[in-house]
Amino acid sequence: MTDIWEPHAPAAPSATGGLRPLYAEGLDLRVSGAGTARAVADGVVEVTVEATPVADGDVRIEWRVPCVDATALWTPEPRGTGWLPAAWSAPRRTGIAAGAPIAALVGTGDVAICAFAAERPDVLAGAGVVEETGEFRFWAQAPGRLTVRIDTSRRHFARCLAGLAEWWGTAHRADVPEAARRPAYSTWYAMHQDVSQKAVEAQAALGKELGLDVIIVDDGWMTADRTRGYGHCGDWEPVSLPDTAAHVRRVHELGVQYMLWYALPFIGKNSAAFERIGRYALADAGPMGAVVADPRYPEVREFLVGRLARAVEEWGMDGLKVDFVDWFARADAPEPGPGADCASVDEGVERLLAELRRRITAAHPDAMIEHRQPYVSPALWPYVTMIRATDCPLSPQENRQRTIDVRLAAGPVPVHADMLTWHPVEPPEQIACHLINVLFAVPQVSVDLAALRPEQREALAFWLGVFRAHADTLQLGELRPARPDLGYPMVTATGPDTVAVARYAALPVDAGGDRWRTLLVANADADPDVRLTGGSGTAEAVVQDARGRVVRQGEVELGRDGAVVAVPRGGLLTLRRA
Repeated sequence: MTDIWEPHAPAAPSATGGLRPLYAEGLDLRVSGAGTARAVADGVVEVTVEATPVADGDVRIEWRVPCVDATALWTPEPRGTGWLPAAWSAPRRTGIAAGAPIAALVGTGDVAICAFAAERPDVLAGAGVVEETGEFRFWAQAPGRLTVRIDTSRRHFARCLAGLAEWWGTAHRADVPEAARRPAYSTWYAMHQDVSQKAVEAQAALGKELGLDVIIVDDGWMTADRTRGYGHCGDWEPVSLPDTAAHVRRVHELGVQYMLWYALPFIGKNSAAFERIGRYALADAGPMGAVVADPRYPEVREFLVGRLARAVEEWGMDGLKVDFVDWFARADAPEPGPGADCASVDEGVERLLAELRRRITAAHPDAMIEHRQPYVSPALWPYVTMIRATDCPLSPQENRQRTIDVRLAAGPVPVHADMLTWHPVEPPEQIACHLINVLFAVPQVSVDLAALRPEQREALAFWLGVFRAHADTLQLGELRPARPDLGYPMVTATGPDTVAVARYAALPVDAGGDRWRTLLVANADADPDVRLTGGSGTAEAVVQDARGRVVRQGEVELGRDGAVVAVPRGGLLTLRRA
């Protein structure tokens, strides 16, 4: 696949040279090769182009829309949303191990001026403002054959993205066990590499009391080294968790499910595995102290799958946290040598993950697998049960934006927050705000639960209870985030009879419509005055503070002029009507 990118150059004629116009209502559309365009819904066009015998193997689809009232370009990559790039900006290369071929140009009122997705995962895609014309240009290219869906229906951008993800779902099915949607405890920020059986079992017991049904043991279990490197990855022997099966049984007796971390691609230079398969290196991971294994070789895939599957098959684990998959996509792959059976790294990665999923679900049908942003491709849905936002410790706004971005492209797969952590003297109001910022994801918590002060514990228990009680609405309801250009200062999820709103700025809350019997308003802003607009009649109101204590209750009159209800920072307003 050939990159087409000229930094700081204009939208050069060469970028459209060799492309021919293709009719599609409302679009300035051009394609290479033999192309077709058909309407699949109002404002939604599906375009397919195939290489011709004289082409160089790549096909390209390019289209432009007027850049009028535009506010942001949305993508699912970390820090990918909130600005309008220039047409000469570097394109995004997506593949099975990194990114997802989807984007949306968002306009005033949160409408999608234009959203698109590609059917295949391995796409080079560009998007940006054409300085000479004031248009916004999109293009996508891939080898051989390419199909994209382009949505100019001007619906809410989240609804357009949901429709594109649903289209993906016809080709990529995901099986999600119930436990993948339950709040979890992670050892990473709380312990880093200093894990032990005693510490894990203690946190699992405390977490279960608070509503954390899963524990994820991160780095450190496979080595006595505590220098934070990856030189000991690859052997995956439970150095810090001896008699592992008995230890896992004790955690299970607490009613907690157990997942174990693996840095899948890394073969540490200090490991015995390096002597065995280190010669099959896709790339050197440099300061990581490891090489990236080349999944194009069956010997490599067999070794990695065998090492990881032991956790479920022999030790009784309930799943795996599979980390660093995106490193497979970071290197320019050398030509494969004798013994390789895959033409591309992507093909090798897919075979590796498919075999891993097959092995562990054969031993445990509800086994879980966690992946992490940025490897969010829909082609991975059959091999994953949860996707976590990439690391952003102690950054509530970043965690909010990343979880919402991933959710908009994750289809049926649960999205987990990056692990929540905080300073030991953090007030309960701020702990509540950490949780409210990831209200529409599955929370993971990573602090020493034994060191929590009573008021911190109350805040954590209260909000975990909200997550659990309203999981169907928060995780499966129709998601409507507002203002991606401002980092989503308000997010709404609508279920069959419950609407949940999280307020991160002093914005009014729409209490209108007839879809709710229960309206939840979580306030993460310092301004306590929550103004309710729309609606009519009365509703019973209960206001709780960050610790779940009721601070006021009574009837609220809903009306055109709006009612104002004082909700403390970190608190929750619950409205109920007949």
